[in-house]
Amino acid sequence: MKNKFMSFGKEINKNKALYSMFLPAAIILILFNYLPMFGLVTAFKDFNFGDGIFGSPWIHPITKNFEYLFASGSAAKATFNTIFLNLLFILFGLVFELGCALMFQELHKKKFKSVVQFGIFLPYFISWIVVGLFSYNLFNYEHGSLNTLLKLFGATPVNWYENPTLWIIILVIFRLWKMTGYGMIMYIAALGGIDTSYYEAAKIDGASRWQQIRYISLPLVAPTAITLLLLNCGKIMNADFGMFYSMIGNNAQLYSTTDVLDTFIYRNLRLNGDVGMASAAGFYQSIISTAILLIMNKLARKYSPDGSLF
Repeated sequence: MKNKFMSFGKEINKNKALYSMFLPAAIILILFNYLPMFGLVTAFKDFNFGDGIFGSPWIHPITKNFEYLFASGSAAKATFNTIFLNLLFILFGLVFELGCALMFQELHKKKFKSVVQFGIFLPYFISWIVVGLFSYNLFNYEHGSLNTLLKLFGATPVNWYENPTLWIIILVIFRLWKMTGYGMIMYIAALGGIDTSYYEAAKIDGASRWQQIRYISLPLVAPTAITLLLLNCGKIMNADFGMFYSMIGNNAQLYSTTDVLDTFIYRNLRLNGDVGMASAAGFYQSIISTAILLIMNKLARKYSPDGSLF
C-alpha cells in the first residue's frame, strides 16, 4: 500500500502541469456531480425543510416514497413515454446527424458549406421557450399559421392540442430541427479524421461515391456512432424538461403520449411539495439509466469493442 502511495505521488509530481489543468474540472465535478448525490437520502426520509436533509426522520416503511410514486399508475405511463420518446429522438437523431455529416462532407464549395453549416447549427442556439412560443403560434386552433393555411385552401382546421398522437411526430420533428446541427459535429470530426488515402485508393479501383461511403466512411465512423449512442442511452430516462414544458405545458389532454418523468415529477412537486417523492423518482431514474447504460455497453463490447465506453 505504501509503495502504491509513493508511486501515485511520483506520478503527480512527474505530470503536475497536466494534473493542475485537470484540477478545476475535478473540483466542478465533485461540487456539482458527486456532492449532490448525498441528497438521494431524502428518497428514504420524511423530509421537512426545518430539519434539513440529515435531520429529517426516516420514513416508515422505508420504501413509502417509492410506493407513492407508483401508486397512481401515472409514473408507469410517464416512464413508458420517457423511454419511447427518447428512443425516437436517439434513432432519428442518429440517422439525421450522420446523414447531414455525410452530406456536409460531400460539399466542396467553401462559402456554400459555411452557409449550410450555419443554417443547420443556428436552431441549437434558440431557447426552448422561444421554440414553445413558435409552436404555439403555429398550432393554435383559432389563429395558428397551419390552420389559417388550411382554411385558405378550404380544408377543415385541426385541433392540434387535442390530438396526443400527432404530438409524438411534432416533438420528434422539433427535436431534430433544433439538435441535428449540434449532434453532427462529432460525426464531422470523425469523418474529417479518416485518412484520405483510403478514398484515393477506392477511386483508383473505380468505387462510386456511395460505395466509398458504404465501405469506408460508415465502418470507420461506426465507433464514434456507438459511443454517442451509449452516451445517449445513459440519459434515456431523463427527458428534456425545457422542451416538454415549453411545448406542452400543463395540457392534460396530451399527457397520454407526452407526459414524461421530468414533467410528472415537477407537476407533483409543485402541487404537493413532496421532496421525498421527487427524490425517489430521481433515484429511480438514475438506477434505470445506469442499468440501460451497462447493458448497452456490454452489447457494444460484444459486437464492436472499439465503440464501448469501458
